[in-house]
This record gives sequence, structure tokens and C-alpha cells, in this order.
Amino acid sequence: MPLLLAESAKLSNDLVQRGVIETILEESPMLRVMPFLEVEGNSFKYSQESTLGGAAFYAVNGVWSEGTATFTQKTVNLAILGGDADVDNFVQRARSNVNDQRAIQTVLKAKDVARKWESTVLYGDSSADPNAFDGSKMST
Repeated sequence: MPLLLAESAKLSNDLVQRGVIETILEESPMLRVMPFLEVEGNSFKYSQESTLGGAAFYAVNGVWSEGTATFTQKTVNLAILGGDADVDNFVQRARSNVNDQRAIQTVLKAKDVARKWESTVLYGDSSADPNAFDGSKMST
């Protein structure tokens, strides 16, 4: 079974990192079940089904027609997604009596990362944002 983000969070000793991963998982149902794999380099090559080979209904004593699947090799560039959630030290000390200002900003940044990732997986367009990747809608 591949390593899932939820399992990787358990291996982190950094409580902030673990909390960020858990927030992303709460926000993104897709990331809860997505397997992760280690990739060497800055791109990933894979094969995508072009045609499935065909299926049809046949009459009694009909002849099956032959058909095989075809594939297209694709390459995707890896992309970095994240952000900075700086909170001024004065604000953190003076305004964290009720809510931890840094913690709130970190949680909200993690939520935004999850939402941006899901949106990009579906609708990403590297011609509109050269730092992003193409989503599934672009690869048809």
C-alpha cells in the first residue's frame, strides 16, 4: 500500500507540521485517499489511456470484434505549493490573549493550500500560471 498523507503525519515529530498536515487532510477529501510516491528529478512520466479497446453487445452466435487499448505517454512537471503565514512578533505577543494569532494564520494557510491543490488538480492551467500544473480538465 502506498504512503498516504495521513500516515506521513503520524511520523512527524514537529507538532506544527503535523497540525498543518492534519488541517489539509480535514479540508481535502481527495488528499485523504491520494497515494504519494517519491519522484527523482523535477518531472514525472506516466502512461494515460487513449482508448479502452471497445466493448459492445452481441447477438447470439455473434462474432467478437477485436480491440485493444492504446496509451499516450505524458510528462508532468512537479510544482511547489505553499505559502508564508508571517505574524509580527508584537501582534503575536499583544493580540494572542484570546486566540493564538500565528496558529490561526497557519491553519488558514493550510486550508488554502488544500483548496488550491484540489482546484488545480481539476482545473489547473500551466499556461495561465507557469508555476502550477495542468489539471485533469486540461489533459483531455
